[in-house]
Amino acid sequence: MTAQKTATLTFSDGTPPVEFPIYEGTIGPDVVDIRKLYAQTGKFTYDPGFMSTAACESRITYIDGDKGELLYRGYPIEQLAVNCDYLETCYLLLNGELPNAEQRRDFEYRVMHHTMVHEQMTRFFQGFRRDAHPMAVLVGCVGALSAFYHDSLDINDPEHRFVSAIRLIAKMPTLVAAAYKYSMGQPLMYPRNDLSYTANFMRMMFGTPCEEYQPNDVLVRALDRILILHADHEQNASTSTVRLAGSSGANPFACIAAGIATLWGPAHGGANEACLVMLDEIQKQGGIEKIGEFIDKVKDKNSGVKLMGFGHRVYKNYDPRAKLMEETCAEVLQELGLQNDPTFALAMKLEQIAREDDYFVQRKLYPNVDFYSGIVQKALGIPVSMFTCIFALARTVGWIAQWGEMIADPDQKIGRPRQLFTGPVRRDVKPIAER
Repeated sequence: MTAQKTATLTFSDGTPPVEFPIYEGTIGPDVVDIRKLYAQTGKFTYDPGFMSTAACESRITYIDGDKGELLYRGYPIEQLAVNCDYLETCYLLLNGELPNAEQRRDFEYRVMHHTMVHEQMTRFFQGFRRDAHPMAVLVGCVGALSAFYHDSLDINDPEHRFVSAIRLIAKMPTLVAAAYKYSMGQPLMYPRNDLSYTANFMRMMFGTPCEEYQPNDVLVRALDRILILHADHEQNASTSTVRLAGSSGANPFACIAAGIATLWGPAHGGANEACLVMLDEIQKQGGIEKIGEFIDKVKDKNSGVKLMGFGHRVYKNYDPRAKLMEETCAEVLQELGLQNDPTFALAMKLEQIAREDDYFVQRKLYPNVDFYSGIVQKALGIPVSMFTCIFALARTVGWIAQWGEMIADPDQKIGRPRQLFTGPVRRDVKPIAER
């Protein structure tokens, strides 16, 4: 990076002014490089939640929240979701370019021939209770992969990093499906390398040894689109966690496990589940006829009722993924003969009201991707407890791409956020009789 501009920081406490370089990205806001702030002034910046802090330089994903734009390596998410499958998107995020036909075949072959996990992993599952949350199982199993694959843990070796990336992308569907099967008391299904990535996952989820599972192309494409739309989302909480863990030199399996643990938080990966719970609650109270009463409660600050699936911390305009998920939702419900599904009808009515009501329009509370993805997953037969696991499966490629970029960055240092300390000043310990 070469600075073309500078910023001068002045102080009112007598500290001399300090000049900092300003760097320009290819798109997006400029950044002020404050790395020498403490050395030159003895002061830190204070930015809870890091809302105004760029912690890294990245070439992978760009979001313009005001425009409602999401780009993977420069490609709009709308085009990728329509013209590419998930593995093509994975290749793009990892390598920076979309694959040609030969590269696609080679990449798909390599991923699909890493789908099996070590046979001892099946015994690992038996250590969990049957009613354990699948995300708890997934955190443990992904972290345990480092105990089985020692031959790709040298983070300074580019080939090791690539092999680990392939293994994580390939084995995550197997682990997610196994977590589901274990919770159901059903036999774990081995992967089939002759199926596509997503069709193979659906077979491992819903197939049994009793009869052959026949993938439905419409449903496979719907789930594949969900994976594409959730593959990466810039420097969110889980991605930042993966980078922070990776900055210590931790192996990639441990870093991805840390990302999964962060995603498990209801404020991050549980939004689609919360949206479906909200719609079910409205249904129990009377369905569409009770939407007006529900909206009134949402507007009442004292009611404690929240409108889930609308608005986004980043997108201040329409979530570009939401329109794609709306179309996918309609396709899935039509394929399954659920066009008159009461949950979908309720969602459509709720969206209409929110789009027309000044209260929501002024606050830019547009539907986000979670508003529809929960309905789609429910229609596919995926239980609510598995929603965040599907999210983790999709996001694995984004996490590992961001991790790899960080490891290869010569400017990367171990993460060490600072603090504004407001606790007691130094004091002496008194004998217990005097306390």
